[in-house]
Parts: sequence; C-alpha cells; structure tokens
Amino acid sequence: MQTLVMTIIGDDRPGLVDSLSSRIDDAGGNWLESRMSHLAGQFAGILRVQVGDEDGAAALEAAMAGLAEQGLQVTVRSSAADEKGIGSEASATTVRLDLVGQDRPGIVRTIARAISARGVNVEELQTGCESAPMSGEPLFKIDARLGLPAGLSMAALQADIEQIASDLMVDVSLEAED
Repeated sequence: MQTLVMTIIGDDRPGLVDSLSSRIDDAGGNWLESRMSHLAGQFAGILRVQVGDEDGAAALEAAMAGLAEQGLQVTVRSSAADEKGIGSEASATTVRLDLVGQDRPGIVRTIARAISARGVNVEELQTGCESAPMSGEPLFKIDARLGLPAGLSMAALQADIEQIASDLMVDVSLEAED
C-alpha cells in the first residue's frame, strides 16, 4: 500500500468534492482523511489517499491532473511516512491552544516562534477574525493542536505562552487532550 497526500486549490463551486472523490474511487484509491475549506471564494484542501501500489499512484496522479481543466491546481506527493518511516511516532503529549484577542499583525508569528523554539509541532491550526460582541472591534482567534516533544512539560510551554499572551494582550488557554 502507498499513501499519497494531495493539496487542491481553485475557485469554489458546488460539486468539487464529488469530482475529487469520483476520480479517487475510479483510480482505485481510498480517501482516508482530509481538511477542506472555502476561503474568500476559493476552495482549499489537503487530503490523504491510499492506493494499492505505484501503478495506482500513477493512475490517481493522472486522474487528478485532469482537474486542471476545471480550474483546480492539484499537487500529489507520496507520503514521507511511507517512504522514510517518519511521521508514525505520536507526540509525547498533545495539547489544545486557544487564543482570543484584538486583531493586529504579528500574532501568529509571535506564537509560532515561541512554540517552535521549544520544538513543538503544530499538528492542526485554524485562525479567523470576527467582531467582538459588544464593541464590534475585530477579534483574532487561534485554535491549534500542538504536539509536545518528549521531555517538554505542558507547564513549561504554558509559562512561555502566558508571558507572550501578556505582551500581546490576548487571552490564551492550553489544555491537554485526552
């Protein structure tokens, strides 16, 4: 078995997921997991598909190339976890980071730099802006799932994040996932 990771981007329209799933199925692939979203009129997605062998991978890649006619850019890559045996170990601890604060440039960069310095892996990240309920001012939100490396305590990361939160004037919570 071979695992492929695909990224897709293009103008959003009804039927895109149907078109993707049909091509995957027709090529003998199995849709394993995905993250997809509509952002500013664009469809953006990443998905993981399993195929039987290299011939199946080639067939799937050819099928996906046909989506360019529909205005979609598709990139297909073989999973590094399959080829190099990486990505299969779970993080020692997984934590959820939630942040809310007045929107301003640099929030993501500041948080990313701090967690990267500790060797923390961003496993999932969602961000967005919305209006504050009373004032209507823009609030920036981060919802992230972080993989802590072995030897790093959640308390140590929390101390770093709380100091940054104070500097950024944002509210942050860090919780261990079950």
